[in-house]
Amino acid sequence: MLEIWHEEVEGVYDQMVAWRRHLHENPELPFHEENTARMVGDILAGYGISVRRNVGGHGVVGTLKGAKPGPTIGLRADMDALPIQEENDVPYKSQVPGVMHACGHDAHTATLLGVAKILSRYREELNGTIVFIFQPAEEESPGGAIKMIEDGALAGIDLIFGHHFISSIELGNFSVPIGKATAAIDNFELKIIGDGGHSATPQTSVNPIVIGVQIVNQLHLLMSQKVNPNKPVVATFTTFNSGVSQNVIPTEATISGTIRTYDQSESKKIEGHFKKIIKHVTVTYGATYELDYSDGYPSLINTEKEAVRLRKVLSEIEGSKVIELPPIMASEDFSYYVQKIPGVYFLTGSKTEDPNTQFPHHHPRFDIDEHAMKNGARAFLSIVDYYLVK
Repeated sequence: MLEIWHEEVEGVYDQMVAWRRHLHENPELPFHEENTARMVGDILAGYGISVRRNVGGHGVVGTLKGAKPGPTIGLRADMDALPIQEENDVPYKSQVPGVMHACGHDAHTATLLGVAKILSRYREELNGTIVFIFQPAEEESPGGAIKMIEDGALAGIDLIFGHHFISSIELGNFSVPIGKATAAIDNFELKIIGDGGHSATPQTSVNPIVIGVQIVNQLHLLMSQKVNPNKPVVATFTTFNSGVSQNVIPTEATISGTIRTYDQSESKKIEGHFKKIIKHVTVTYGATYELDYSDGYPSLINTEKEAVRLRKVLSEIEGSKVIELPPIMASEDFSYYVQKIPGVYFLTGSKTEDPNTQFPHHHPRFDIDEHAMKNGARAFLSIVDYYLVK
């Protein structure tokens, strides 16, 4: 049966490409995936799959019951895009100013739709149930996963699987982390409140830009002195906004970013040190501040037993191999699913010799080799075959 399913991927490939390109042209930001969700729900319903809409927001859950009893497995794809202006010159370029699929979620959605199309023809061969989970808002905390869980998306599911196309792994390769797969993330937004004035007389003002620069530098210095090198931590400043004129010292500056760790205790240490730095630097320069520091997604930890099994399952896909990679410092709200039930999050390579497939995620030139969707589909089909057929 699996060989037939894998062959059928070729037959649905053009449809997956068409779906993916439509989604790429019409991206929607986290918590705003209304049209994407409608499209997904309509396609699933068209294949006779039972559809539940508006799950935890714009989430879509499709249920395909096999003819015979057995376990229930969940397959998850995320649907949201990012606030990035696309710089690719491709026929399917984003038509929404300032928004693009710069992380591959369009391909995740199209791939899982292709899998649903194939499996909808084979209910009689299935010993159990497949739940297709199309999740909104992976890119923005608090995320769509936790909202879908609260709305019952995992009810009755025994195991869950998700994947991500990745531009740092060669096409045809998979990576299945055992244990830790992604980092936990903390988010911060800092407002520094100084005292504005004329650029010719800085001594009469409290410049929040100068203070902000000191805080950025001090945190990076802290990382080299206070972080255990055996416990990786990544602190990244992603916005720094202040001022409106060359000759005016502004009153306020706003800085935001993320801190990522695998170890919760290390995360709390960094948070404590960071807050001390902010307090002492602002006091030294005579400023005040407001800090919003919040916990984001927890570290994603794959179920060891199922990860070991999945490595074997994926290694048997013709033309593919499973490679060993360390955990990545990105974060993923798939972590909430595997806190509730056993599951595995794996990576599917999309990199080729074409430089257009090698840009990092969240880059305005990010794109994938669409043939990677064949591999993603075959991976999900192999999972279904292992648990619901063999």
